[in-house]
Amino acid sequence: MKTEEELWSWQELETAWKGVGIYHITLVVSSRKPLLGNLRIPNNDPEQAHVDLTPFGEEIKNCVRTIPDHHPEIQILALRMMPNHVHFILHVRSKMQIGIRAAVRGFWQGAKIIGRAYSSSIAPNDIRDNERRMDPIFNDVPFIRPMSRRGQLQAMIRYIQMNPQRLATKLLKPGYFYVQKDVEIGGRMYEAVGNVELLQATRIKPVHVRWTMVEEAEHGDNTRLRDYKNGCVLAAREGTVMVSPFISEHERAVLEVLLKEKHPIIYIADNGFGQYFKPSDALFDAVADGRLLILSPWLYDPKKKHVTRAECVEMNKMAEEIATSLIVPNDIRV
Repeated sequence: MKTEEELWSWQELETAWKGVGIYHITLVVSSRKPLLGNLRIPNNDPEQAHVDLTPFGEEIKNCVRTIPDHHPEIQILALRMMPNHVHFILHVRSKMQIGIRAAVRGFWQGAKIIGRAYSSSIAPNDIRDNERRMDPIFNDVPFIRPMSRRGQLQAMIRYIQMNPQRLATKLLKPGYFYVQKDVEIGGRMYEAVGNVELLQATRIKPVHVRWTMVEEAEHGDNTRLRDYKNGCVLAAREGTVMVSPFISEHERAVLEVLLKEKHPIIYIADNGFGQYFKPSDALFDAVADGRLLILSPWLYDPKKKHVTRAECVEMNKMAEEIATSLIVPNDIRV
């Protein structure tokens, strides 16, 4: 078992995070049990979903709210309590003496004290303290993510606000969000989330904007690039399923239109799916509606942050393989 100092030793030197910034914090109940609240879905309508907090959840919520009392430099921009975890966004408005890591660590220690008190209150009275074998309610350190990209704050606020509705959707439509193993396409093995029936489509086309098109556009002639992107959208409107990792900004622009117009898509991801995988904001509704299949040939790596050029090349190759292999139904094994 790691010591507390070892648990918090992830931070690199020279990255004290003492300056002005915005941070997304997530704290999860170690057992994943719904100790903080209960999800309610009136009329089986995800849009009406909400979380009724337990007394313990109320205490953790109040613990978050007291962070600015201890650190006046910090403002809470958003807070969302879920049955087994809590999200909140902190805005550090002026330089801190101790840094955001120490501030969140103080909150974590407070949450652990509340958790221990809660554990003691629910333990049977006839069991002596030295005989109790209860797992800590908060064992893992909170996840801290700095946010700096344009639009990231608004997207993250929407993400945590929509958490109850998305959890309700996953519970009501579990099939599309279940991670399926060993999906074989053209001799390559994938993990999959979403509608695997898209693999039976009769028309598949990869989306791959070539560098030569971009180079021509940068030199003033965007005809080929424009026609290619428009052609992808037109093909989707005619019933073709588009497949791609959607890496470049131009490919992502095509993806944005496909999602907006609600066309079926096969999306190749550069990382596998963790135990509690949930698609991102833009992709979630498409999965829920059965319009999207996400594939990845790699196992999930929680430390992965960036996609390499070699992986980009490989994923574009996969899109070509999938478009070709899907012509032959026998090449698909789920």
